[in-house]
Amino acid sequence: MGFERFDVVRVPFPFTDRQATKNRPALVLSDRAVFNEPAGHSVMAMITSASHASWPLDCAICDLSAAGLPAASVVRWKLFTLDHHLIRGVLGRLGEADAVVVMAAQAQVFGCQHAISTGGPETTSSVTTAPGGTVNHSGSGCATRSNL
Repeated sequence: MGFERFDVVRVPFPFTDRQATKNRPALVLSDRAVFNEPAGHSVMAMITSASHASWPLDCAICDLSAAGLPAASVVRWKLFTLDHHLIRGVLGRLGEADAVVVMAAQAQVFGCQHAISTGGPETTSSVTTAPGGTVNHSGSGCATRSNL
């Protein structure tokens, strides 16, 4: 089974202080055709509760329903690859506005660019990042600002 970029999936995360794992959501970042299918793995970022202490570049997820998440959550830039056999299911998919914010953060993580724009058939959104990491996004309808 292949996974698409911006799918929210359930994966086993290990605890750092013991040998147990717990199912947690994660975000697929890599492209299905270019990486995921040929490798049989996907590059992912951790998704965690918004109530936890913040990390640099945390991205608030505004459309929880589309993502299949029950509570306020953020994409946390703890990155990993995971074999598709270990993925326990798809919870949902990031909404367009949330995907735009994640793309802007990803560009900052890897030093690629400082502005990203996207337009879909139903909406147009843009995200710009200012010095100090503030994310400004327009056209998304999302009231939450992410601190990049």
